[in-house]
Amino acid sequence: MGMENNASNSARTNATRRILAAATVVVLAALGTVPATAAGHQTPGRTGSAPAAQRHDARGELVALTPVARHDRAGVADFLATAGMDTATVRHGVRAYRLTYRTVTPQGGPTTATGLFVLPEGGAHRLDLVSDTHGTMAHRDYAPSATEDSGRYAAYLHASAGRAVAAPDYLGLGKGPGPHPYMDTGSAVTASLDMLRASRTAAQRLGRPLTGDVYASGFSQGGQVAMALGKALESGADRRFALRALAPVSGPYDLEHAETPAIFDGRVNSTSALFYMTYFLTAQNRLHPLWKDPSEAFREPYADIVEGLFDTNHFEEEIIPALPATLKELLTEDYYEKIQHPAGALLAVVRAQDGNCAWKPDVPVRLYSSSGDTDVPIANARSCAADLARRGVRAPVIDQGPVTHNETYLKSGPQIVRWFDAASARH
Repeated sequence: MGMENNASNSARTNATRRILAAATVVVLAALGTVPATAAGHQTPGRTGSAPAAQRHDARGELVALTPVARHDRAGVADFLATAGMDTATVRHGVRAYRLTYRTVTPQGGPTTATGLFVLPEGGAHRLDLVSDTHGTMAHRDYAPSATEDSGRYAAYLHASAGRAVAAPDYLGLGKGPGPHPYMDTGSAVTASLDMLRASRTAAQRLGRPLTGDVYASGFSQGGQVAMALGKALESGADRRFALRALAPVSGPYDLEHAETPAIFDGRVNSTSALFYMTYFLTAQNRLHPLWKDPSEAFREPYADIVEGLFDTNHFEEEIIPALPATLKELLTEDYYEKIQHPAGALLAVVRAQDGNCAWKPDVPVRLYSSSGDTDVPIANARSCAADLARRGVRAPVIDQGPVTHNETYLKSGPQIVRWFDAASARH
């Protein structure tokens, strides 16, 4: 559910994504904005006598700070314009770094994760921070810190407007170990919160300290994460950070009542329905066993290959051709019915990801979506707005009209920058 996996466009665009990403780097090099190499730029985290996992402050500890890119203002504008974005808010060049930091697994054990940290060149000395959480991606190399690709659009857009940006890769993507616990809201929030903490340390080391004000946004899967992270910040998860505004885009906020019904009534296109649901089931089964054998859920010959396809080392253009055309052809008849009427463990994992709009934000909220989205239908945003309204919060749904899932972000991103500007000025 995101820029990195607009599955509906897979046949047309995904087969060339790696070529285009490489071409983008070549173009940027020609503009004099070659990404810095990582070699020789490791900055170790602090050391102590106790193992990191045993220290109370280990979560969010910065392990390594690696420069990955530097672009002047014109280079950023060209990069975003190539995607079709409005570049009027691009005011600065940017410097981008990969942060490696300590966080926790879904079970609470110690692990590491990576993320992209971006600073504007110029602007204020002390910087507000944008938390940008990305959409669905199957291959770890499409994570924001790993590749100069669409996963960096939002980070460069916000940084070039004058704010620092923390864009977590999440667990198991980028350079983080293990598989990605896709759509596991709890671990997405811990990884995102710990990325904010690591960014605070990185900002100090780079001589651009943070103010502590956080503006949260995210796209698709990341829209849902942004809502959940906002809730955590407002509940006091880390008193050094104060949420100031919340602007998620096209988040699947209501799997039970909006997204899943749309998968079965045709509002979600068949390729995206197949991709998202298969990714969700295989990832959730690793965390909360949903079957004893894959053949309970998947028909042959797919039962033997499905889990391996979603190991973060397969590209979309490898995964989709290996599956049948529709979810009905992939799933057993029994499991196809179960998904439409979930109960037991399956219902529990669905509900564990929902409810992230069921709180009362003390900050302005805008929900960006589009009536043309056939990946995450606008019903999700309307459900979220209704949840907030029941708690006395008016969160307008900004409908970008008859545009695709990815186009929804391309239109929304620059509008969010301007809205954050206005919110910052009021604050």
